[in-house]
Amino acid sequence: MNILLGYGITNQEIAKRFAPCFIFDDSFKEQSKDTLGNLLYPASSLSEILKEQKDAKIITSPGIPPHNPMIKQSNPISEYDFFASCMPYSIFISGTNGKTTTTQILGHLLEKFGAVCGGNIGTPLAALPQNAKIWILETSSFTLHYTKIAKPNLYLLLPISEDHISWHGSFEAYKEAKLKPLLSMQDKEVAVLPASLKDHPFCTKSLATLIFYEDSKDLANTFKIDLEKIKFKEPFLLDSLLALSATKILFNTLDYTLLNSFEIGKHRLEEFKDNDNRLYVDDSKGTNVDATLEALKRYQDFKILLILGGDDKGANLEPLFNLAKNLKIKIFAIGKNTDKIASLASQFQIQCLSCYTLEKAMPLLKQEHNLQSVALLSPAAASLDQFSSYKQRGELFVKLALASC
Repeated sequence: MNILLGYGITNQEIAKRFAPCFIFDDSFKEQSKDTLGNLLYPASSLSEILKEQKDAKIITSPGIPPHNPMIKQSNPISEYDFFASCMPYSIFISGTNGKTTTTQILGHLLEKFGAVCGGNIGTPLAALPQNAKIWILETSSFTLHYTKIAKPNLYLLLPISEDHISWHGSFEAYKEAKLKPLLSMQDKEVAVLPASLKDHPFCTKSLATLIFYEDSKDLANTFKIDLEKIKFKEPFLLDSLLALSATKILFNTLDYTLLNSFEIGKHRLEEFKDNDNRLYVDDSKGTNVDATLEALKRYQDFKILLILGGDDKGANLEPLFNLAKNLKIKIFAIGKNTDKIASLASQFQIQCLSCYTLEKAMPLLKQEHNLQSVALLSPAAASLDQFSSYKQRGELFVKLALASC
């Protein structure tokens, strides 16, 4: 019988398909059983069951950090390892920003070749058809940390910047998790990687064919992609180029028409205007510093009214302020790191209002918004300190932006 640690989306699907399982979660207060026969236990009961179920496979939800007591006493595997023996040809897509968009674009381009998308994008591996010809898997650093067996046949890695530092313990550990698949890949398997990682020990040890890129222009030159035929601008340009590079590697095709028919998902630099024709941008999916830097660069010719803040996961925010000090900008700080943002803004002599919540920030922002400015929600932080998801945060931003004053 399988032992599942955590009862998030990933393990819920495993429990549904492989019931009965033992399931442990910090939210369970007493032993119970669900309708499928799965046995639900408080986390404190794990050691007792481990003694009884010595041959069980132990699979963890990817979001549970390594310092959690359940992890320390069980040495679990990831869902990727659980399905490693039955994975079809697999493409892993990772990096700090753009994973979801790149996965969606590549899924759009390879659907006619029998590809399906899953992983961190929202569809657990247990729900993916095993008879699919290709699995395209958005892959988080959390999953890679726990993965010991599974590997990609093709690995696409977007640029890496500081993120999830409180989970991994350091930027170096985060980077190592992202590069970990290279150590398992074999000859004739391919990885497309940022050139900044070229000298990392994991790259020098890898048996795979490694293709490095400096930026979008360099990647386009490597794969002979015509940038004039692509409708997307940065940061989505790099996402689309990585997806196209995969089609060139696998099938020697570059379908610009099919690529340009793809529509970017919601809450990622999503522009809209109110009744007074004032520009708003919902970038609620910008949950780390690098994403917000890209947003600021995109709107640097405007006066930027920036809503910033949430759970920054221990990241260094100073690069944001180094860029912001040279822009026409005013910050409206929200979330658990409001005071940290206000302190940095003072240090860099940038205007900042400590609002703490989005509901308090929006009326103040709207008082200053005009046709020469842009109201930008790009928090550089996770949303879970005040919201159920970045989606809920983005939806509230849109609602408040379009509400009558």
